[in-house]
Amino acid sequence: METIAWIGFSQGLFAAILLLAKKELGVSGKILTAWLLLLALEFLTCAIDYRTYGIPLLSSSFLLFNPAFYLYTRTLVGGQFKLDSIQLIHLLPFLLFESLAYAYKEPYSLQLFLDPGNTRWFRFAFAIASVVSWIGYNWATGMVLFKHRKRILDEFSTIESNKRVTWLIFIVVFYNLYCLAGMAVAIAVIILKLQIPLSPIYNYSALLGMVYILGFYGIRQGMVFTGPIPEEEKEKYRNSSLTEDRKEEINVLLNDYFIKKRPFLNPDLDMRLLSDALDVPKHQLTEVLSTVMKKNFFQYVNEYRVEAVKKMLVKKRDYSIEAIGYECGFNSKSSFFKVFKQITGMTPLNWYKLH
Repeated sequence: METIAWIGFSQGLFAAILLLAKKELGVSGKILTAWLLLLALEFLTCAIDYRTYGIPLLSSSFLLFNPAFYLYTRTLVGGQFKLDSIQLIHLLPFLLFESLAYAYKEPYSLQLFLDPGNTRWFRFAFAIASVVSWIGYNWATGMVLFKHRKRILDEFSTIESNKRVTWLIFIVVFYNLYCLAGMAVAIAVIILKLQIPLSPIYNYSALLGMVYILGFYGIRQGMVFTGPIPEEEKEKYRNSSLTEDRKEEINVLLNDYFIKKRPFLNPDLDMRLLSDALDVPKHQLTEVLSTVMKKNFFQYVNEYRVEAVKKMLVKKRDYSIEAIGYECGFNSKSSFFKVFKQITGMTPLNWYKLH
């Protein structure tokens, strides 16, 4: 167990140092760096506990993990979300219970949870705070990610892996499965009095795995939004009430622009570029796409790309299928094949053979 603690300390500290070396750290990068440093400190105190008491004291690491993960996710996918000093209140439960655990020298043990004594109230308070923190913050984090997955379809015509932030969704799933399993074991040990040989090594091993995942993907993760975030655009145009005539006018303008200028051939086309080119607010374009055309920006642009691919497959038989995909605005073979099949129901090769 002590070995895992020292590994966690060194890995958390190393990942934080690597993050600090990034050129574009941003608010989300700063939060992740601070988070990894605190996790490294948590592992260090665990190692010291083993040396001092022979067992780690009650750990509040998950009271740190829950709000830190929420704040990191919010700043990463929220564009220009600003972190101010008042939000440090999220760390108060972690600091409070961590301090009390050392003040009372409360051991990390499920078997002693119901034991009578002066610290019984502390154990109950810690358990309630942990469950409330887990449910509240994970629900909030899940909602942020859900809204983000819908938002990027209205913002980008090409969605790269750094915009999808799939690794964050993996962490949410893994973490919640782990917490559910931990609660089941806790109930079995505390309520049913089952003798399950569970030690803190399992919790700290899972936490070490999280440090590796956060360090690896956090260093690679780039900014998702570089311009004003969609919420700011909606706030700016919240009083806009498009008439049916204006919607139709924007609809015609949009279709004419795509037919004549063919902006979909640019793989980096996004809603910001389109808004600037048409001199129409992003919010209004999104509203027209959603209410008039019944589709999002991603669908609209890629339908034009797929139609362009179909024409080139018939006309330019000396081109490879992959080259045609790139020529028509797709930025990778995988995204080209995936989108083409989603829209047509078949692969580009099968469509070519059929026609």
